[in-house]
Parts: sequence; structure tokens; C-alpha cells
Amino acid sequence: MSEHRVTMTINGRVHDAQVEARLSLADHLRQGAGYTGVHLGCEHGACGACTVIVDGKAVRSCLILAVQADGADIRTLEGLAAPDGSLHPVQRALRDEHGLQCGFCTPGVAMTLAALVEGDAKPAANELETAISGHLCRCTGYQGIRRAARRLAEEDAKEGSE
Repeated sequence: MSEHRVTMTINGRVHDAQVEARLSLADHLRQGAGYTGVHLGCEHGACGACTVIVDGKAVRSCLILAVQADGADIRTLEGLAAPDGSLHPVQRALRDEHGLQCGFCTPGVAMTLAALVEGDAKPAANELETAISGHLCRCTGYQGIRRAARRLAEEDAKEGSE
């Protein structure tokens, strides 16, 4: 097998590794770097469970190779909360609106929402709901997740008007 050295920043920490050329970023994050908050569902990019933030954008980590992430800044669910442990606004909204049940889809949904609400453009509720429409959830019926998205949009709107 062809192996390559990669260096990436994961949740603020520099990570160096030797990876096989065919290894997905999702598999590397889980098995090579120990970030098990990256979930693998379909391994075809359809379910969204493996979504992480790569250089500020939500990315399905099962669809890119670890070698393609060389030099990238990557954030997983483990890096979403503040260093003091306080929850990120997305985590609070999902918790408060009961937007999780078994928790399998939650990391991907949370990372998609975080990538959007942390950007310069403040998305409206319908934009957040559209963004999470690419995530499969078998437990919640989506209503709690949709309420969390609307709550995030409302909080952003309040912050923008102050």
C-alpha cells in the first residue's frame, strides 16, 4: 500500500500521521486520531452522520481521503464546545429543543449547523432547515432538529439587531 505523511489541525491540535492513500478522512479521524464523534452510517455521503468542518465548510468526511485533508483545519463534534466545557449554541439548541434521541445523526447535524451559524452570513431559518435536509435521522421525526434550527436563526437575528 502507498502511504503518505499528512499534517492537519484537528480541533486546534496539530496532528501528523502516516496514512494509506485510500483511507477516508472519516476513518482516519475515528481510527487514527481517536475522534469517535465522527459517525459512519452509509459511507456514500447520503446520511450526513460523518459531517465535519474542514476549513470552515461542512464536509462529508466519508467522501474525501485523508491525504486530501493534508494541511486542513478540521473540526469535529469534540471540538465544538468551548475549552471550559460550555456548550456551543448549536449544542444548546439541539438539547433544549429535544433535537436528538439516539444521537447517531447528531454530530453531523450539529457540525452542519455550526458551519453555517459561525459564518459571516447569518442564515435564516429556512436556510438552516434546507442545510439539514441532507441528514438522515431515524429517531426524532426531525421536528426537534427543525425547532433547533429555527431557534438558532432567531438567536442570530436578535444578535444582529442589537
